[in-house]
Amino acid sequence: MLYRENGQFKTSYAGDQQVFPILQDRIGVLLLLAFALIGVPMLVQEDYLYRAILIPFLILSLAALGLNILVGYCGQISLGTGAFMAVGAYSAYNLFVRIDGMPMLVAILLGGFFAMLAGVLFGIPSLRIKGLYLAVATLAAQFFWDWAFLRIKWFTNDSSSGSVSVSNLSVAGIRIDTPMEKYLLCLLLLIAFALIAKNLVRSHIGREWMAIRDMDVAASVIGIRPVYAKLSAFAVSSFMVGVAGALWGFVHLGSWEPAAFSIDRSFQLLFMIIIGGLGSIMGSFFGAAFIVVLPIFLNQALPVLGNMVGVTIDTAMVAHSELMIFGALIVFFLIVEPHGLARLWSIGKEKLRLWPFPH
Repeated sequence: MLYRENGQFKTSYAGDQQVFPILQDRIGVLLLLAFALIGVPMLVQEDYLYRAILIPFLILSLAALGLNILVGYCGQISLGTGAFMAVGAYSAYNLFVRIDGMPMLVAILLGGFFAMLAGVLFGIPSLRIKGLYLAVATLAAQFFWDWAFLRIKWFTNDSSSGSVSVSNLSVAGIRIDTPMEKYLLCLLLLIAFALIAKNLVRSHIGREWMAIRDMDVAASVIGIRPVYAKLSAFAVSSFMVGVAGALWGFVHLGSWEPAAFSIDRSFQLLFMIIIGGLGSIMGSFFGAAFIVVLPIFLNQALPVLGNMVGVTIDTAMVAHSELMIFGALIVFFLIVEPHGLARLWSIGKEKLRLWPFPH
C-alpha cells in the first residue's frame, strides 16, 4: 500500500491543521518543488519550452486559481476575468512607466490591487443577483474595460496604436532578461499565491465562501454575512487575476494591446477550471496544463494524422478543430466527471490507499 496513512497520528492542533497532513503528500510536494526550482532550469535549455509552455502555464495557473476561488469556492459566475487581467496589466504598466524608480514587483502587486478594486466594484451586483444574471453583469465589465483601454489614450500612455511595451525588467536589482529567469519569477509568485489560496479556503473565510455557494439563504440564517463573503471572494479573486494579468503583459508578452485580454481569455480561464475541477486548488493547475499543452499537441499531431489518411490539414483547420475539441471536452467532463481532472486525481489516490488489494 503505497499511499497508506495508518499510524500517522497527530498530537497537536498545529499538526492536525497542516496543509499536507499526510507524509506522502508532503514528500511528493517537496520533490515536485525541488524539480520545478532546480531540475527544470538544469534540464530545460530551449527558450521555446519556456516561452510556449512553462511561463504561460504558470501565469494561467495563477489566473485560474483566482477565478476558481470566485466560481468554484464561492459559486459566483464570472465572465469578466480577462477584463480584470487587463486592469492589472495596464495599472502596473502606468505605475511602472509614470513613476520614476517604481520597482517592477511593486508595480505588479499594485496592479493586482487596482484589479481588486475593479473586481469589488463590479461584484456589487452579486449582492442582489446570481447565476446567469451575474454572468451577464460580469460580461458587461469585460466589454467596459475593453472599450476603456482601447479608446481612452491615457491608459496606453497616449499610444496611437493602443499597444504598450515594457523593458529593463528587474527584481531587487537583479535583471530579469532570460526566459529561465522569467520562469523562476513566475514560479516563486505562483508558489506564494497558491499557499495563500490554500490557507484561505481552509480558514473561516473559505468556509463562508463555500456556505454561500451551497445555499446562501441558509448561510445568512446561521450568521454569515453575504455582503462580506461575496465581496471578499471578488476581492481575492480579482487581486490574483490582476497579478496574473500584469505578469502576462510584463513577463510573457512584453508588448501587448487590449485584444490580449479579450473575452476569449475569459472563456479560456473558465474552461480551465471546469476541466480541471471547480472548488479545487489542484484543479486549477490541471486545467491550466491541459489548456496550454493541448493546442501545441494538436498543432503537431493533427497534420501528421491527416497525412496518414491522405487529408491535408492546414493551420485554419487546426484552429477550428481546437475550438471543437475544447467544446466536446467540456461537455464530456460535465457529463462523465463534473468535478474534472481533480476528482480523477483524488480517485487515483483512493485506489493507491488500498493497492494492491482490489475493492
